[in-house]
Amino acid sequence: MNRFQRLCVAQAAALCLAQAAHAQAAETQPSTPAAQAALPAVSVQGHYENGVGTSDAASAGVVTSALIEARPTLRPGELLEFVPGVIVTQHSGDGKANQYFLRGFNLDHGTDFATWVDGMPANMPSHAHGQGYSDLNWLIPELVDRMAYRKGPYYADEGDFASAGSARIRLMDRLKAGIAELTAGGHGYGRALLADSRTLTTGNLLYAFETAHNDGPWQSPERFHRANAVLRYSVPEGATRWSLTAMAYTAGWDSTDQIPLRAVQSGALDRFGTVDPTDGGKTSRLSLSWNAQHTMADGGDWTASAYLVRSSLRLFSDFTYALARPATGDQFSQVERRTLAGGSLSRRWPTAWGGHEGSTSAGLQARQDRVEPLGLYDTMDRLTVDTVQESRVREGSIGLWAQNETQWQPWLRSIAGLRWDRYAFDVHSSIAANSGQRSAGIVSPKLSLVFGPWAKTEYFLNLGSGFHSNDARGVTAHVTPREGLPTDPVTPLVRSRGAELGARTEALLPGLQSSLSVWRLALGSELVFSGDAGDTQPSRASLRQGVEWSNHWRASPWLLLDADLSWSRARFTQPDPVGNFVPGAAEQVASLGATVTQWGPWFGQFQLRYFGPRPLIEDNSRRSASTTLAYLRVGYQLTPRTKLALDVFNLFDRRASDVDYFYASRLPGEPAAGVDDIHFHPVEPRSARLTFTANF
Repeated sequence: MNRFQRLCVAQAAALCLAQAAHAQAAETQPSTPAAQAALPAVSVQGHYENGVGTSDAASAGVVTSALIEARPTLRPGELLEFVPGVIVTQHSGDGKANQYFLRGFNLDHGTDFATWVDGMPANMPSHAHGQGYSDLNWLIPELVDRMAYRKGPYYADEGDFASAGSARIRLMDRLKAGIAELTAGGHGYGRALLADSRTLTTGNLLYAFETAHNDGPWQSPERFHRANAVLRYSVPEGATRWSLTAMAYTAGWDSTDQIPLRAVQSGALDRFGTVDPTDGGKTSRLSLSWNAQHTMADGGDWTASAYLVRSSLRLFSDFTYALARPATGDQFSQVERRTLAGGSLSRRWPTAWGGHEGSTSAGLQARQDRVEPLGLYDTMDRLTVDTVQESRVREGSIGLWAQNETQWQPWLRSIAGLRWDRYAFDVHSSIAANSGQRSAGIVSPKLSLVFGPWAKTEYFLNLGSGFHSNDARGVTAHVTPREGLPTDPVTPLVRSRGAELGARTEALLPGLQSSLSVWRLALGSELVFSGDAGDTQPSRASLRQGVEWSNHWRASPWLLLDADLSWSRARFTQPDPVGNFVPGAAEQVASLGATVTQWGPWFGQFQLRYFGPRPLIEDNSRRSASTTLAYLRVGYQLTPRTKLALDVFNLFDRRASDVDYFYASRLPGEPAAGVDDIHFHPVEPRSARLTFTANF
């Protein structure tokens, strides 16, 4: 048993002992279910809204803007690390979508974790770089009001990519005060933000402008630059509440991709060096979204949303160097221009079954992606050498869902749901054999039972089926793009099945919210990273199971403490001589945090994140090392309207990896078949950023 596992066992034992110690005290509390249901919930203000009675699963919750504001983040995508158990890394330039890990998944750039921002989906199906690509670099953290997260396929209103979990990020309608902010840091980092809101006759107008630059610690400067703009009008009060939001974003960068360990160990390459300095990319995004909610006289409501997104990406990568094309190098370009339109409509109304109160909801979700071109090209120094495949893709989906929630007893609540999804794929490829049309549907039942509360503790049983879609090009492919060999089309929709037992308590200590969940998730087909193609490909069926323990404690009016621990096991369930370990599946994750607020003029935050070892190939003979990183913020309120904050990233200057892969690549002078090796992207060394904020 390693140190992390001993820590989990000890803390789980402490939880059980504390519950036993409080059982006798609980006997003096009201003993009837109705009286116990009326017990006041603990409110951990400015932190998480995870109190007893606030959610349908122990693994679900809400992150508030106060915590988001308090914790330093290296990149916008790290906002998802507020979800207990999520790890966010980067293996390429800052303008590219982050790498995500959760519940034994290497989620690549978002597959199997659905992310929504103000009603718009961030995940992109049939994406040039990877299925479910979820880029959040266009998000301005200061504008986030809250983030609701869920894990597992237990929710009828969650569809594609939500098997491991989901996060719904809501933007603010109005700022407490205007923000003028300047940040400067090491490695050429700079950022400027201007944001404010105004009350108009009928609503609020919010605007924000952001620009940033970063070279990073790389020998080949990243030269990352981005510009962001947001304009939002909202009517947040009354029977009908709605908002209309316009966003614009553009970015460009030169990237240092993962590098071979052998070159660093031999001294041929610096730890922060690059094999191909011409890797990089550029991207842009324009969006318009509308959200509305109308409260009905019967106590129910209507909700509606619509969005239109226009995005583009051109990415240059080289993971194998001179393995496939020794004369020109293996650099390739992935290109797409996408128009995405969609929306949703739902209705909730009160219902009663046999005199038991509850509510029923039903909804419709629709989406249409048009991607033209969707291309893969061989390049050299960012110049096109050959077209591997260029496609025009139309992908449409529609989802219908219904859900009933009934309070059968003061101590028993059920949530039963059913979801139906239909997808249509239309691919026109430069390779005639890979063109075609195909459609598929899937039905996903859901059931959750909530028991309690008893002695400020409630229990959960969650069951459900979900799915993820596969890339449209694979759905209609009959030959491999590079070799021209026969291949079978992949399954359009891949089913997942999950189950979870959980408990949430507020009985251990005053101000403490503690949640424990034991979960299991089976996936009909795994998506795994392919180093030579630079994307994900379907593989065998898999099974994951694990334990999560989350704790959020207001220790004093000025001190908030977090401790989130998770363990998972991931295996392929279809035997193969190569082995049954799922590459990249993190087994242990831990996050410890302390947030200081209003300690006189001082404020601050300390965050420690542990990312455990992972198998890199199926037989587990090659494994990554663990990564432990610490972030620190120390701030001082200069005046009621100005403050200064110093953020330090990788506080202890650890030499570790953001990601590790194991595959064959070839450097000059090496055998034609290449060399099997670990390829890694190092975490950035210790760096500091100083931010001055003025409110107006």
